[in-house]
Amino acid sequence: MTADALDRFLIGELTHPVDPRLVAFVRAIVGERRPLGVLFYGSGLRAFDADGLFDFYILLDSLEDWPQSAPLRLGNALLPPNVHYVERDGLRAKVALLTLDQFLARSRPDSRDTTIWARFCQPVRLVWVRDERAADRILAAIRGCVMTAAGWAARLGEGPMTAESWWSGLFIRTYGVELRVETPERARVLMADGEARYAALLPLAWRAAGLAFDRDGPALTPLVTPERARRRWARIARRGRMLNVARLLKAAFTFEGGAAYLAWKILRHGGPDLRLSPFEARHPLLCLPRLLWRARTVLLRRRK
Repeated sequence: MTADALDRFLIGELTHPVDPRLVAFVRAIVGERRPLGVLFYGSGLRAFDADGLFDFYILLDSLEDWPQSAPLRLGNALLPPNVHYVERDGLRAKVALLTLDQFLARSRPDSRDTTIWARFCQPVRLVWVRDERAADRILAAIRGCVMTAAGWAARLGEGPMTAESWWSGLFIRTYGVELRVETPERARVLMADGEARYAALLPLAWRAAGLAFDRDGPALTPLVTPERARRRWARIARRGRMLNVARLLKAAFTFEGGAAYLAWKILRHGGPDLRLSPFEARHPLLCLPRLLWRARTVLLRRRK
């Protein structure tokens, strides 16, 4: 029954309606292909901004189910996910490709990669799904992320604390592993206007994982012995930092549409409109010095 309660909570989130423009956007991205499903998460979910950037994960049965060159497919197999930048009908997105098996392997407590479970214990929507069986498989994957995250929160913090404090402490640690530039305060921003969601989710996840805890009003105290887990976390943190450096380096060669993304990002932050040529869009690494020099030149002219 405890897992059923968690599943009901997650189903409510996964199936919550999103802006119809996003649904149409995702359908256009998928086209005639048949992935298992498309997950929508991130800041664009918390507040719709038509001029912003949306984040989608496309889950596949096999990497062969999505058209990629052989080198890109190899990169996706060795160091997933591959990320693409997509613009359509005035909307923009980063689209990551991952097989469900790759997703599941990174959602388990013994995974040394925090990037999946740390993201997908946060609010997420299933904005496209192939069929009912695919929906059930994706639900199980999200459940695994939530239970893994809640378990690590219990073992890395010290209670009694409110649910918000357990979650924010966890996110601060995962930010450190992933070499993200956000300050610790960003962990609390993640839960802004969602405190009730995280407060309800934590005991559901602990019960589903068979993790006992005491409650005193809003304060929760998990009944765990964390020493061994914390030693394991130290190993995960060391490997995670190297893994994310490797991922950043890989992205320089595999981020399709990366030049267009860079140009949009510069414009978004008050820089010049670079207006890429077709050659520059196809060869971002080769043209990167020229693009940066052009941006610098325009900015200097503005200051005169």
